[in-house]
Amino acid sequence: MLNKSVVERVLLRASETGADFAELFVEQGRDLHLSMGAGKVNAAASGMESGVGVRLFKNDLTAYAYTNDLSEAGLMKAAAKAAAAISDSNLIKNINLVDYSIENIHQIEQCLFGKSRGELIDFMRRGSDRLYAESSLIRRADVSLSEKQRHILVANSDGLWAEDDRNYARYSLSVIAEDGTEKFSGFKTRGAMCGCELFDYETATAMAAELVCDSVEMLRAENCPAGKMPVVICPEIGGILFHEACGHSLEATSVAKNASVFAGRLGQQIANEKVTLIDDGTLPNHWGSVNMDDEGHKTQRNVLIEKGMLKGYLIDRFNGRKMGMAATGSSRRQDYTFVPTSRMTNTFVAAGTDNPEDIIASTPNGIYVAQIKGGSVQPQSGEFNFSVNRAYLIEDGKITKPVKGAKLIGTGAEVLMNIDMVGSDLKVGGCGICGSASGGVPVGNGQPTLRVKEMTVGGQK
Repeated sequence: MLNKSVVERVLLRASETGADFAELFVEQGRDLHLSMGAGKVNAAASGMESGVGVRLFKNDLTAYAYTNDLSEAGLMKAAAKAAAAISDSNLIKNINLVDYSIENIHQIEQCLFGKSRGELIDFMRRGSDRLYAESSLIRRADVSLSEKQRHILVANSDGLWAEDDRNYARYSLSVIAEDGTEKFSGFKTRGAMCGCELFDYETATAMAAELVCDSVEMLRAENCPAGKMPVVICPEIGGILFHEACGHSLEATSVAKNASVFAGRLGQQIANEKVTLIDDGTLPNHWGSVNMDDEGHKTQRNVLIEKGMLKGYLIDRFNGRKMGMAATGSSRRQDYTFVPTSRMTNTFVAAGTDNPEDIIASTPNGIYVAQIKGGSVQPQSGEFNFSVNRAYLIEDGKITKPVKGAKLIGTGAEVLMNIDMVGSDLKVGGCGICGSASGGVPVGNGQPTLRVKEMTVGGQK
């Protein structure tokens, strides 16, 4: 990607005004995106991207500059800009870069770039046709395919030279179902750190059938009742609630500033003893996984909450300095134009021991959340608000009719303490893009079936 001697010279140039740590992040890759709406191709784009970011530390100060000019002159110019922000005596005298071996655990069979445009468009068209064929109530169907390939190099003044290859692929379906005055927008997405082996006709057909069935069913949904009630959340998809409600509050980005409800609470009980929350970037081929983070640390399995006790945070190098704690392989960024910081990878509630069927049967009334559309959280207070795309009433211990307009409202601390049953049916998946201080990054999430014994549910009049 770049010559080691060039990188060493650039790092020395960047640190000559007094930085005590210098880092180079190099990124090269290509993107492909195809989409189809109402049976017609409406987007077909591909492109190349490359660039370098230079980051410096001086005690608790940091400076950053980036460029898409990968020549030595371009790199030196960026290094000089970063160095100009720090003025002191030269602390770094010599840099000797040494390869740091990173095992690639995400095996790829074939990338989408290995297929012709015709093959990919035919695959999407067959998916679109299938959506329309499933029901006459489908008024519009959209299908998209995308792939993102990246080769990453991280080199720093500690002598680290680490490289990584990343390949993300995603297949998305969305429909609008309509019956008279009733309308429902449904979606289903599958993504992973893999190639086009993710997409086969059998899988695409099953996704289409399930999406249409769910969407048509929601056309007869009644308005969701409002108030405090038990909420049972289905496996996998509900993990996004914990990603937002407490995951962001456990990132050092917030904790180091004391801007998190969980700051300074290590070793304290913050959740029901049934709750163990994990962030794991090592899960093979999962959407949120990476072999190494964007500072060159190997990703790892981080236990954040263990049996209700707060065990750790997600920590990047810079915030770790402020906290006096080691990095956890959690530093991520959208691309070279962003400064990295602590971010989640695949975040999930670990499997419990309760029988999923018993969780429903022991709930006299409440709602069952089958799909969450999205939401927001304030890390300092932990307050969140989520829109539910699909939900059902629980009546006399049974899942009954669909309801619409549900919102989940509360705080992360409150929800964690109110979880009283955790099922054994853990599913980890998801393929969302989480936006935060360092841009949008791929994240996965998951959970088993679980029950929050009391939660505020906003309804629809």
